[in-house]
Amino acid sequence: MASVAPLSSWTAIGVTRALAAVRRVQPPANSFLAGTSRRDVATLVSQPLRFRSKSPGTSLSARCFSALSPEMKTTIDKVVQSHKVVLFMKGTKDFPQCGFSNTVVQILKSLNVPFETLNILENDMLRQGMKEYSSWPTFPQLYIDGEFFGGCDITIEAYKNGQLQEQIEKAMCS
Repeated sequence: MASVAPLSSWTAIGVTRALAAVRRVQPPANSFLAGTSRRDVATLVSQPLRFRSKSPGTSLSARCFSALSPEMKTTIDKVVQSHKVVLFMKGTKDFPQCGFSNTVVQILKSLNVPFETLNILENDMLRQGMKEYSSWPTFPQLYIDGEFFGGCDITIEAYKNGQLQEQIEKAMCS
């Protein structure tokens, strides 16, 4: 039976590849993945990774999985399509657990808009899946009329210049 080398001896290339795939980030310029598009890096998630050891004759295979399963995508699609305004946030509209989430809740309340909230802190798979679903890494995430609108900064700016109210009114009339 072949021996497995200690984790510290696995090549940095395999680890960098795995981390880039899981985080879905653009690899750093000095990485072996430099110049690879974000989409191409994301496809690594579904491919088995082979970690080469510095010790001859040993290797380790691992598979990274996307947090956004087809079932979760279908469920999220149903949620954002069945409500005119949906906010994925940390906490609830009655008890926000993040200043950014609270800001967006207060903006929506000031517009007297009916909206639903989902607490992403209650389900880590939902939290990770939403990041992939929207291609937006932070929360809160606001959806209007089934479309991703933006996070806190975008919502604040749109509120200040009147675009948010216009978008919401358009959604409520459709």
